[in-house]
Amino acid sequence: MTPTPNSIFRLRKHADYQRVYKASRKQFAKQMSYFYMVRPQLGPDGEPLRGVDGAAPRVGLTVGKVMGKAVDRNRIKRRMREAVRKNLAMLHLPVDVVLHPRRSVIDLDFATLEREVAGVFRAIQRAAEKRGGDVEPKGR
Repeated sequence: MTPTPNSIFRLRKHADYQRVYKASRKQFAKQMSYFYMVRPQLGPDGEPLRGVDGAAPRVGLTVGKVMGKAVDRNRIKRRMREAVRKNLAMLHLPVDVVLHPRRSVIDLDFATLEREVAGVFRAIQRAAEKRGGDVEPKGR
């Protein structure tokens, strides 16, 4: 199965999510919280990471059951994926991002949601550049 262009930019594995959580602190925006880390180019064995575009950012979403029934959670995820897709070009470094939207995202005007995601991506890009693109996890 060949990946679609949008699926390349998604975090899919539980281990990837856990790596981001472990390497960063929770950051807050108005309508969501987020975690991010600059992705290392090499894996623990010193080999390049397989199946990952080394320069592309990857984004994952978590929408728990506390957010409502499956219909509501899926709607939140669809809206968030679209906002991420439209703003992904703002991230130029190989970062992994996990977004936790709040329940209010379901009723939020889409233009406002898009601005919120853009603001989060700008903050991540600025912080990653400020850190100099280093790949060492914080807090060890």
